Amino acid sequence: MENPGSVVVGVGPLTPDQVLHVARFGAPVLLSDQAVSAMAATRAHIEALARDFGPVYGVSTGFGALATRHIPPELRAQLQRSLIRSHAAGTGPEVEREVVRAMMLLRLATLTTGRTGARPDVAHAYAALLSAGITPVVPEFGSLGCSGDLAPLAHIALAVTGEGLVRDAAGQQLPAADALAAAGIWPLVLEEKEGLALINGTDGMLGMLLLACDDLHRLLPLADITAAMSVEGLLGTDKVFAADLQALRPQPGQAIAAANMVRLLAGSEIVASHATPDCTVVQDAYSLRCAPQVAGAARDTLAHAERVAACELASAIDNPVVTLDGRVESNGNFHGAPVAYVLDFLAIVVADLASMSERRTDRFLDTARNHGLPPFLAGDPGVDSGHMIAQYTQAAIVSELKRLAAPASVDSIPSSAMQEDHVSMGWSAARKLRRSIDGLTRVLAIEALTAARGLDLRAPLAPSPATAAVRDTLRQYVEGPGTDRFVAPEIGAAVELAASGALLSSAETVVGQLA
Repeated sequence: MENPGSVVVGVGPLTPDQVLHVARFGAPVLLSDQAVSAMAATRAHIEALARDFGPVYGVSTGFGALATRHIPPELRAQLQRSLIRSHAAGTGPEVEREVVRAMMLLRLATLTTGRTGARPDVAHAYAALLSAGITPVVPEFGSLGCSGDLAPLAHIALAVTGEGLVRDAAGQQLPAADALAAAGIWPLVLEEKEGLALINGTDGMLGMLLLACDDLHRLLPLADITAAMSVEGLLGTDKVFAADLQALRPQPGQAIAAANMVRLLAGSEIVASHATPDCTVVQDAYSLRCAPQVAGAARDTLAHAERVAACELASAIDNPVVTLDGRVESNGNFHGAPVAYVLDFLAIVVADLASMSERRTDRFLDTARNHGLPPFLAGDPGVDSGHMIAQYTQAAIVSELKRLAAPASVDSIPSSAMQEDHVSMGWSAARKLRRSIDGLTRVLAIEALTAARGLDLRAPLAPSPATAAVRDTLRQYVEGPGTDRFVAPEIGAAVELAASGALLSSAETVVGQLA
């Protein structure tokens, strides 16, 4: 993935991996001949309608509540230009480069289906910007998730016409006209229907959903790793993760999470040390014993979200659309509800995973529950505070994640003079999910940091080879137990190792790929 080849966009759906290659790894983009032909054939229908006096939404009429206004031919280029300028009304912090690139690619993929009526020139322009690494500046606030992600997509379209701001491949912000000229790209002059075709999609929320799914495929196994480290360090048992017990409740994700934890804990001297007849502990706390149930349900939710994303990738979302038999029909496919619901669902999952992780961390610090470890895992309790405040940091993040888990998709504020009287708020759901995933990464990193210290304090008993490998990766950047040190850089190092996949990779070098 470090040197990705070109992604070819055709008339069929993109794969999630193709989106990731372009969005996260900067892959250039090409158009298939079939896609160019499909666009040209459909464009002929739009041009025929443009010559007809009858009203066609987006071709010879205004937009939204202004759709009753007939627009004469001499004003139609201005109509499209005005649409993009007026809809590029976002404000707030700049949206991340990977999100904008995903939006551009997904809008391009809808154009190349041939169902929007845009000229091939429009698709070539989007492919050229992506390949040149030119990223329009898109503000965070402005989309209601219906009629698609209008404002964010309008900021992108504005850049393709040579207006607004962009960042070049080096990350420098400059006027779009200057960046296009430097890359040898001519600004687009939009014709009938094309402005509308560039902004009437769910591409922002879908792009962020695909990015979130990719993140969670790394974070869910990491949650199993940190849970296993905590079970081990807190003298929990691995017997509850046995396959025959999990099969009594045949939830697919649960079986996967439990199997991961069995593999991660295999060969642990710490676990074996108390797996004896004289052990007085009858049952572990829920945060230890039920880890596969929660992480497993998270996997099942992720699988559902990916099914929704796959359907959306196979969609041609615009209004109106040009059907296969040449009709131009209005529709409501731009409504973001299907995507918004799963974005909200994943935010709930993320908050719950983080909440359970924080509870395990807290157990390490309490002498009433940590089975013989020093208070707060401190070097000299009373003089040293150990990881006391690291858990506070976790708790603060978890509290924020619970607020972010409140669904955006249950809200709706009517717009466009009540023409758009129910909206999805899917963009908002996607933005808060990105913040949630960042928070989960930090919470799991702190659990790994604390659990690694707990494992060290169980010496001379050795942890399992897998959890030892994770601890050893941390120890390359963070010292083991001892007197208090500046904690923030240690947390920062752990977060970076969690986000980069280094902690996951270190465990997988021992047990193989975790599901």
